[in-house]
Amino acid sequence: MAQDLMNYEQMTQLALRSVVRDAIRRVIREDGLPGAHHFYITFLTRFPGAEIDESLAKKYPEEITIVLEHQFWDLTANDDNFEVTLKFGGVPKYLKVPYTGITRFHDPSVGFALQFEPPREMEPQATTAPLAKIEPATQQARDNTVIPTASNAKKKTPAKKTAKKTAKKKKSETSDAPEKSDEDNIVSLDSFRKK
Repeated sequence: MAQDLMNYEQMTQLALRSVVRDAIRRVIREDGLPGAHHFYITFLTRFPGAEIDESLAKKYPEEITIVLEHQFWDLTANDDNFEVTLKFGGVPKYLKVPYTGITRFHDPSVGFALQFEPPREMEPQATTAPLAKIEPATQQARDNTVIPTASNAKKKTPAKKTAKKTAKKKKSETSDAPEKSDEDNIVSLDSFRKK
């Protein structure tokens, strides 16, 4: 298969994000949500251009889901973002959300949902950082769709403690064998050359 030089995947993502913009514009045009429609919108709180109250950003450091249903004010749909005021704990908070920072859009009244790929603006850490070695406990957490965050990565979980104890036990059982270093696994090209 040929390389996609047109970048259709990115174009599709942009087109689907325009569905969110058009839905919000329709709510504004009709002066409210028609019928039983309501929106769950999940977005990245630290996305460039997002404006969110600092107390909310601390509580939801990665992403937050907001609901546009009964009580929202000053809804505005711009070309690149939307703005709205919602109440959190009874206190009105202003939000500015770039469409490219949205990760999910859901209208449960009709079972319509969109899931977006992570925006390229948020990927540099993942692509430029060296890959970390995955320990068995971390792999198990990923299999259960629990994503380790900076705040809970420092805490030792029982699974990690067990994994470390098992590793120590295996090491002590094989302590008679000489330890192998990474250098023992390096093969020189000279060993393959004809002499």
